[in-house]
This record gives sequence, C-alpha cells and structure tokens, in this order.
Amino acid sequence: MTIQEIKQRFGIIGSAAQLDRAIDIAVQVAPTDLAVLITGESGTGKEVFPQIIHHLSSRKHGSYIAVNCGAIPEGTIDSELFGHEKGSFTGATEARKGYFEVADGGTIFLDEVAEMPLATQARLLRVLETGEFIRVGSSKVQKTNVRVVAATNVFIPDAIQRGKFREDLYYRLNTVPIALPPLRERKQDIHLLFRKFAADFATRYRMPVVKLTSDAEHMLVNYYWHGNVRQLKNVTEQLSIIEKSRDIDATILQKYLPDYKSPAASMPVLARGEQQAGDMMEREFLFQMIQQMRQELNELKSVTMQLIQGGHVKQELLPKHAPVFTDQPVVLPSSDHPMVLPKGTYDHDEILEHEEVVEDSLSLQEKEIELIKKALEKHRGKRKNAAKELGISERTLYRKINEYNIKG
Repeated sequence: MTIQEIKQRFGIIGSAAQLDRAIDIAVQVAPTDLAVLITGESGTGKEVFPQIIHHLSSRKHGSYIAVNCGAIPEGTIDSELFGHEKGSFTGATEARKGYFEVADGGTIFLDEVAEMPLATQARLLRVLETGEFIRVGSSKVQKTNVRVVAATNVFIPDAIQRGKFREDLYYRLNTVPIALPPLRERKQDIHLLFRKFAADFATRYRMPVVKLTSDAEHMLVNYYWHGNVRQLKNVTEQLSIIEKSRDIDATILQKYLPDYKSPAASMPVLARGEQQAGDMMEREFLFQMIQQMRQELNELKSVTMQLIQGGHVKQELLPKHAPVFTDQPVVLPSSDHPMVLPKGTYDHDEILEHEEVVEDSLSLQEKEIELIKKALEKHRGKRKNAAKELGISERTLYRKINEYNIKG
C-alpha cells in the first residue's frame, strides 16, 4: 500500500515529511516481528501506528490488544499482563488469562510503557527475549508468540538515568524507533486538520461549518499546540458548538487560545518537548517540596534555640561544642513530626543530629499529599488550576491523586 492509501484507510491527515517518514517506517517494519517503540508528545496520534503495523502484518487475523500501562495500578499490572492463578492474592477467586496469553499469535500495544513498574519491566523483558512468562501465583512457565509495539511520551534515556526504566528493556523495545513530530512542526497540516474537524462536527451537530478569517488562520498556524492534534480537535469542537457566528476571526479564536502570546518556556511541561516531558514534571514538584521542607527545618532550628535560650534547656554560654544540660525531657517541635529529647547531657552536634532525624522523618510522600490537597482545596477541586499551581501537568496530578487515593 502507498502512504496515501495508508492515510485514507487509517484516517491520517497531513503531508508533513516527518509524518510521511513515520508512516513509511511502519509499513516497512510491519511484515517483520521486530519490536517497535513509538515516541512523541501527548496528542500526536501514537495509537494509530500500532494498528497500521498489525493490519499490514501476517498477524492481522490474530488478536490486537491495546494496554494503557499508566492506567493500571501497580499492584495489579502483573496480573493484567500475565494472568494469575486462583487464590494467588485476595480477590483471585478464579484463574485468569493475561493479555500476553490472550494475544498469542497477535499484537499487543503497550501505551505509556515508561509508566510500567520496574518489576513488571523485568517480566516484559523475559517475554521479549524468550517468549516465556509465568502467571502470578504459579511456577509453571508458559510460552506466547506476541508482537510487541510500545509507545511513550517520556524521554526514556532520562528515565534510565533516574533509575525509572531498565536500560536493557529500552534497547530491546527500541529495535525499530518511530518518532512522531509535534503539531507545531507540521504547520502546513494545521489548517487542513481544522477544516476536517470542523466539517465532521458540523455533520455531527447538524449546523453550518465554522470558517477562519485570514488573521485567525495565521493565529491558528502559529500557536504552540501544547496538546497537539488532540487539543486542536477540542478547540475546533468548542468553536463549532459555542460560537454563534460561523466566521471565526482572531479576536474570537484567541479566547480559546488564552496563552497565545506566551513563550514556550512558560507553557505546560508537556509542551517543552519529548526530552523534558518525562522528568521535568517530577523535578519541579520535588523542588517545591524540598523548598518547603527546608523552610520548616529552619523554623524548627529557630524554635529549638528559643527553648535553649528561654531556659527550657539549661546551658552556659560556652563555645560551639559545649555540653547542653537538661533536667527534663525536651520536645523539639515540628509541624508534623515532633521529636522528644529525654533528659540528659548533649552537645550541640547531638542536637543537630536529632534535627537531622526530624528532617529525615518528614515523609516525602506525606508532603506530596499535603501539597496536592492544599492546591485542590484552594481551587475548589479544579484539577487544571491545581496542577498549574503545583507546576505539573494535569496527567501527573491525576496519577498522583489515584496513587495516594486523595478524595475530594
């Protein structure tokens, strides 16, 4: 099949050279059984390419299963992928086949593969290398013949450096890489996509098609498109439903692109490119927490010195390493984790050691939960605004909320 035929069959719109190159690679690799890793920002259409590969392969009559690794809880992902035996864990009332067993002879698409836990990554590597897997709660080795196509919007070499992804699995998955360009690098396709979406929504909602004036078209083409094709489709649908006028000028369009004039550096993390999408969200969040923990530690030290100077801890004004005498237990207060020093003799270094214990005891997880709850409460549960204040994406916030079971 030609590239144009592929586009028509799978509903791909655009003529950018990078897009055509990605399709060409998918067509060339489809007849083989090589593993494929698809990379690209969120919303670029990565989910279409595994379907191209499957339907143009000898496995096209076999099963095709798409799995979102980021949406499956860590405690159940092994069971979902590899199956489990009856009684292997609480709630396992009967044996169950996993996706790799069900998809035997077909193709399995692992979306957001970088979200997969390390233990599951080791199991996946074994499947890729030997075709073998073991159900949860079993000791029997089973075989499967599955073609694996994976996708991620994370820059995996960065995740490897941070210990979040196995290097050997990366090289095994990345046998054939396919990189999808962000929409801002496909400027010639943006207005074409808009017209297609506008026509589709006009048919769906039985209303005239919205059209752009020349100044609005210029704005559309030069926008950064943080969410890529997915965001463009959403904006087009909003315009089609909300605006009474069918002629959209720049003034109207800018209401739907509120950060049109913003530089890329001030835009959401996912808009900064594939190389930063994986680690910047976590780094900024952790940096906020570290700063707050430092502030609390400094306050703790200040209160401790006030206790000493106020006579709660008796001491003489001696050099730095002079002993500190206490005739009763002393509480070194902290907002979350008070530390009690029993009565006795301490020097200043020991006091500092206890302060360091207090600092270490400040749970990073608890601090994350506290910050998330405060942000959600401040913005009355609006996750988009809470994520913006925390300096992370909505997707990362949603994952944290589920991970920590935060209510409200």
